[in-house]
Amino acid sequence: MRLDLRTIIHRPGAELPFEHTLDLSQVDLFEACPFAHPVHIHGMVRNRAGALELKAVVDTTLELVCDRCLKPFRQEMELPVEHLLAETLEQEEDDDILLLEDGQLDLDEVFTTDVILAMEPKHVCSEDCKGLCPKCGADLNEGPCRCKADVDPRLAVLAQLLDKESDD
Repeated sequence: MRLDLRTIIHRPGAELPFEHTLDLSQVDLFEACPFAHPVHIHGMVRNRAGALELKAVVDTTLELVCDRCLKPFRQEMELPVEHLLAETLEQEEDDDILLLEDGQLDLDEVFTTDVILAMEPKHVCSEDCKGLCPKCGADLNEGPCRCKADVDPRLAVLAQLLDKESDD
């Protein structure tokens, strides 16, 4: 969706509210599609003394897989977004200001980038998730596995002594 800002560009104090729903269901991140639900955006563009300021809130529900235990889970995402907008840039290297095209802003492009960059690199179903046993693959959240602890090869002789004592 393109947001036409030509009506407020040259009117200090003018405001333009907007709402938009973004469909990111086809976005594939590391062979997963976490955006199974629509991404809702509501915000406002304000002209503050000739400078356009975009403030918005993005919210959606993500469908993720825990990186520790591999179980699917849902996570709410609420992301505040702020950008400065301009028709032209004095400094070509200014990444903090978004450039308008013919007085319009492509909301899909801006918010797709913002949402993807805001995602955590690791997804965990809970902070105390214990994950899977690296040997047998048992879910350690459901209880301890039956694997024996690895013995340091330098202490293997001592472990054999302990095994002999427990057999007696």
